[in-house]
Amino acid sequence: MAGDEGLLGVIRMLDDACKDAGFFYVKGHGIPESLLTEVRDVTRKFFHLPHEEKLKIKMTPQSGYRGYQRVGENVTKGKPDMHEAIDCYTPIEPGKYGALAKPMEGSNLWPDHPPNFDALLENYISLLRDLSRKIMRGIALALGAPLDAFEGGTAGDPFWVLRLIGYPVSADIPQEQRTDTGCGAHTDYG
Repeated sequence: MAGDEGLLGVIRMLDDACKDAGFFYVKGHGIPESLLTEVRDVTRKFFHLPHEEKLKIKMTPQSGYRGYQRVGENVTKGKPDMHEAIDCYTPIEPGKYGALAKPMEGSNLWPDHPPNFDALLENYISLLRDLSRKIMRGIALALGAPLDAFEGGTAGDPFWVLRLIGYPVSADIPQEQRTDTGCGAHTDYG
């Protein structure tokens, strides 16, 4: 790898982005544009379903906080957010991490409609996990560490989050409680 100028260039860009900007945008990642379009389309189809259908996968504490969240349920700085979402996380087997992880135990909730939703999203998540692993390997090399520094016992069991978001306007929320953005300004964990 030491002689691969293309790879070394990417590692330098990752290093610069992490040091200078604190974030980066990944392009040329290898996930087919056709799959991105399919994910976007199937997600839009779900968000256009009747409310009762979406509630079949409602997010609850019992679901490990996975599932559907209607418009206004997510609150940022005291104001309901003008979006609906499906939250997906790393599946966690009961007892795997002890009492600390108990609230997050469970599997993702997939809707029955559209019928290909679960297979499509599971494929997409798999490709994103592979891409994330490659990025972490690049960051390890940028830090002067071995390629697998973030694998195995150090960070080989990552916790991932995927949030599918729709931004409809909801008449269910009084005008005075609406915000002008889909989600208020915030800082994410991690």
